[in-house]
Amino acid sequence: MAAHLSLRHLQKYFESQKAVDDISLEIEQGQIFGLLGPNGAGKTTLIRMITGIFYPDQGEIYFEGKKFDPIKDVGRIGYMPEERGLYKKMKVGEQALYLAQLKGLSKSEAKRKIENWFGRFGMESWWDKKVEDLSKGMGQKLQFVTTVLHDPSLIILDEPFSGLDPVNSNLIKDEIFRLAKQGSTIIFSTHRMEQVEEICNHIALVNKGKKILDGTVQETRQQYKQNVFQIEGEGLLKIDRATAPFTVLREAEHAITIQRKEGLSNNALLQYLINEGVIIHSFLEKLPSLNEIFIRLVEDSPATRTFEH
Repeated sequence: MAAHLSLRHLQKYFESQKAVDDISLEIEQGQIFGLLGPNGAGKTTLIRMITGIFYPDQGEIYFEGKKFDPIKDVGRIGYMPEERGLYKKMKVGEQALYLAQLKGLSKSEAKRKIENWFGRFGMESWWDKKVEDLSKGMGQKLQFVTTVLHDPSLIILDEPFSGLDPVNSNLIKDEIFRLAKQGSTIIFSTHRMEQVEEICNHIALVNKGKKILDGTVQETRQQYKQNVFQIEGEGLLKIDRATAPFTVLREAEHAITIQRKEGLSNNALLQYLINEGVIIHSFLEKLPSLNEIFIRLVEDSPATRTFEH
């Protein structure tokens, strides 16, 4: 089955700087895809090529099984940038109607869809408010609505939870899951790794214009695990550390966190503890968080450039 969005060896130059350096990605329909990277990594340039704002210097983009046509295909894309793209002096209702009609909706269809979304988000009383009077969180909700109300098949969200309280964050999160379940493909870009772990099923990490990681969240955490275990039980502190096949990282009266030595299986570690007379209450392998993996991979490469595209 062809990917919903396929990026093939994309490159983009700014003077002598490679903002995007030979990046390829395959994004399936209905996937919530996390696009991650430090500032200046090339994420924004990549998104601007996907949305037709920039043309790649080399490489190709395929969208819905065909070569991407920025003029014809842009109406099938919803893009919510990190910077608010709203007209401050316009009223909220007028703003939503205007943007919906730019995406090809008739005025009556746009009004019907906007009223539906405003109802879902508790925004019915906002119609005649000016955009400049909205808080950052209220502006984020409005921008999300204007991004998705034309039913795009590809939705790109750059820091969508910025400025939102926990209640409204959950509201947006639920809509992201609902839209993906209905078949929309979502590219989600953020610095908040805990949100990525919770929302995304596939991620790619870019740094200095290159892709350095591409896989599912679970595969990635398994790939970068470091054989760390958290064990709770009786008799843990009596173990001879000099001969134990692990290093103790942290300890308390009835719990230790260890890193087992290479070449020892999990079952062998468990059997060793039992043979040492430990009464085990809990034996848990601790996989690294995406945040830990992100920091490790970025810090292991040369210093991140200051280039901000």
